[in-house]
Amino acid sequence: MKLLILLSRFPYPLDKGDKLRAYHQLRCLAEDHEICLFALSDEVVTAEMEAAVRPLCRGGLVVQRLRRPGIARSMARALATGRPLQVGYFYDAGAQRRVDEMLRTFRPEHVYCQLIRMAEYLRKHAGQWPMTLDYMDVFSAGMGRRATQAPAWQRAIWALEARRLTAYEAAAFDWFRHHTIISDQDRQLIQHPGRERIHIVLNGIDTDFFQPRPAAEKEYDLLFCGNMAYHPNVDAACYLAEEILPLVRQQHPAARLLVAGTTPAPRVLALASAAVTVSGWVPDIRAAYAAARVFVAPMRVGTGLQNKLLEAMAMALPCVTTPLANNALRGRPGQDLEVAETAAGLAGVIGRLLAEEGRAAQLAGQGHTFVKSTYNWTAATDKLTALFSC
Repeated sequence: MKLLILLSRFPYPLDKGDKLRAYHQLRCLAEDHEICLFALSDEVVTAEMEAAVRPLCRGGLVVQRLRRPGIARSMARALATGRPLQVGYFYDAGAQRRVDEMLRTFRPEHVYCQLIRMAEYLRKHAGQWPMTLDYMDVFSAGMGRRATQAPAWQRAIWALEARRLTAYEAAAFDWFRHHTIISDQDRQLIQHPGRERIHIVLNGIDTDFFQPRPAAEKEYDLLFCGNMAYHPNVDAACYLAEEILPLVRQQHPAARLLVAGTTPAPRVLALASAAVTVSGWVPDIRAAYAAARVFVAPMRVGTGLQNKLLEAMAMALPCVTTPLANNALRGRPGQDLEVAETAAGLAGVIGRLLAEEGRAAQLAGQGHTFVKSTYNWTAATDKLTALFSC
């Protein structure tokens, strides 16, 4: 089958959740389909990055660079016309012309669009091509939660964006034949009467790459990682370092935290202390997982599935998270991972895992088994192939 795939970011390196999902879906789909890929990028795509993706795109690869002046103009137009800023940021008239041309010349049998921010490029083509939208997660819900925690002067901005995204997510539903999302928790947040028709397509985990390293020296007691410019991760890192870690250190005074991940925001950089290391970009994130005793993902905002939890569990780290994150993951609290909501609750289960090595090892083993049996890229992508054929 000839597939045209639209992405809002170039899917390599795998330093963001949408890029990771896109890359592994591309990898699996390319085995049986001719893929033509169109990807936006607001940063330089190097020859090395392109070389990692081009072999997956027998039908062609087009990268459209987004630049600051154009982004600013498009966001201003979005603000004036009632569209979400999230959509405005990624919309470019030149990119629209290239998408239109690719549809005319490549003539795909199916069009796959990742994320609501790319749906605008296909709005005028609704009904002309068989198309699938991958919501992945629900941006409107993430913005709504952000509005409740933002400084007072920002709340109105985020609340407006949440309302616009809610309306846009519902409107875009009708432009596509099929729809996918990463979890049922997210599906229930789409404000469209047909939301039960959205198919849940899980992420997977590369268990050949993410494997336990039992002999590794544990330099840190706790680890949190991710894209450290992304607001939900910034919030989680600050919550962990400022509220949870001090409670853990009451029982384990020497406990140390590693915060690892690309482009740390100023608030994250400011966390650095004798007890907290902020590493920034790590060439091989497995080294960070291997250096820690417990992985903690205290997510309070955001949506979707936390790939960081899949990676940590695949590497057999005992994991601690919040109900918000586990509702998407669907692990068994107390068996596959520990789940708590408050700072005191999270600190309590972390402290017990640090004190009881046998319990930590048991939790790590069960979490590892859970991830291997539940999250598989090939099985997840097979669901996409079935949809494309309908």
